[in-house]
Amino acid sequence: MDSARDRFLAFRRTIPRAPALDRQTVRVRGLALAVFTSPPVNDAPPLLCVNGGMIVDHVMLWPALSPLAESRQLILYDQRGRGASQPPADPLAARIEDDVMDVPALRRALGIRQWDVLGHSWGGGIAMLATAADPAGVRRLALVDSVGDTSSWMAPLRAEALARANAEDRAALEGIPEQALGAPEVGVHLAHLHASYASWFVDRAFASTFPMPKRASETGTAVLAQLRRDGYDWRDRVRAIRAPTLVLHGEGDALSPDVARELAAAIPGARMSLLPHSGHFPFWEAPVELFAALSAFLA
Repeated sequence: MDSARDRFLAFRRTIPRAPALDRQTVRVRGLALAVFTSPPVNDAPPLLCVNGGMIVDHVMLWPALSPLAESRQLILYDQRGRGASQPPADPLAARIEDDVMDVPALRRALGIRQWDVLGHSWGGGIAMLATAADPAGVRRLALVDSVGDTSSWMAPLRAEALARANAEDRAALEGIPEQALGAPEVGVHLAHLHASYASWFVDRAFASTFPMPKRASETGTAVLAQLRRDGYDWRDRVRAIRAPTLVLHGEGDALSPDVARELAAAIPGARMSLLPHSGHFPFWEAPVELFAALSAFLA
């Protein structure tokens, strides 16, 4: 079988070069957010793309999702206090609910009546909660290797990351106890992200093709620390989602596919599909299957 790198390069040769993104600053709930858009496409509804990582910015999804820009306008943004977006007055008080309510406010600020929403990883959590909070504003919801509707996945994920890690990364992870991730220490969270990163891939060698950012956000770290420290339970809100929903998950993701199965069972009418030969980043490891599934669902 071809390597993940070979499959990725073969796919990229079949698609156009990623378009340039326009950048604008949009005032949302008292903060200036950096928003990035690809060119409009016909009358197709725009697609908001919500990146994961929590402590990083929109570059986690660009140009990774650029194949979708052929058929619709993509809207990416830096969440509050990440990347080029303004932080809140007290970053350490930031919570995921702030990120959630920014999404419908951003839609209104952009003058968009209805859009589709895609969320990856932790961005899937923001996307599903925002969809539940803005039922009239979201036409369709796509969740790609999303976190679950409760925090029960966290402990198994840590164990799986340790089992998959090489000796160097395992030592780094073992040096960061779980309780340390409950404190908003940017350096600790960034070190944890880097040490666990390769474990998210089925093909560990492929991880070096897409290096992780070397800077992290104080605001995002506060959000992530609170979720890790206190846990969460979003089941009631997730059950309230009425938008047609597609749950996609890499079959080899360190974040167990059982998390996706539980999500698909919880969201009324949701469909689920596992993506072969892929871990947590199917836009790199299984692009053919991912973009075919997304294009068919969003069409």
